[in-house]
Amino acid sequence: MHEMSIALAVVDQVENADRPTGATTVNSVRLQVGELAGVVPDALAFSFELACAGTVLEGAELITEPVPARARCGACADTWPVGMPPRLSCPGCGGATTELLSGRELQIIRVCWNDAPAPAPIAEER
Repeated sequence: MHEMSIALAVVDQVENADRPTGATTVNSVRLQVGELAGVVPDALAFSFELACAGTVLEGAELITEPVPARARCGACADTWPVGMPPRLSCPGCGGATTELLSGRELQIIRVCWNDAPAPAPIAEER
């Protein structure tokens, strides 16, 4: 299951990223996942939860944003949804010189950090 290696890579990237001042933990991570990326969202969510254990991401929510696969014909410039299984020949002219425009994405697009907890007030001595 390569979703675990993806989850571990996401955790590693976030842990090594610059943190906003005072941020101590992560609330959520948003990923773009292309239709053709070969990722099973449920398996990724399960793996992400396991990969986050004991890190600053423990308890963080994984939000996946699906990206549909689209292609463009080199001959007639028509664009179409590729779908699954992928249809890479042009539905308009039948051309086979296809450019894949989207659908292979697998990237972190947002990390929401929690702020550092406010210090407890110190009781004054009388």
